[in-house]
Amino acid sequence: MTNIIQHLAADMNITCDEFVGEMRKLGCSEPTALKIWRGEYETFEDYKDNDINLSNLRKAAYVLKVGTGTLIPK
Repeated sequence: MTNIIQHLAADMNITCDEFVGEMRKLGCSEPTALKIWRGEYETFEDYKDNDINLSNLRKAAYVLKVGTGTLIPK
């Protein structure tokens, strides 16, 4: 089963390595980028404006060319 990150990446033909590489360019650590790739952030609740988790989702949204809200689970 794929999560929203993997689904959007597949639509853009972005591999895990490419995603992690782009996240690293934006200042995200490799372990954190991999957690985002695996969808582990989806269990987090209560995002705040300056939260590091939200910052990392903004980076992922930039890589995937979507709005940040697209990645936040409902």
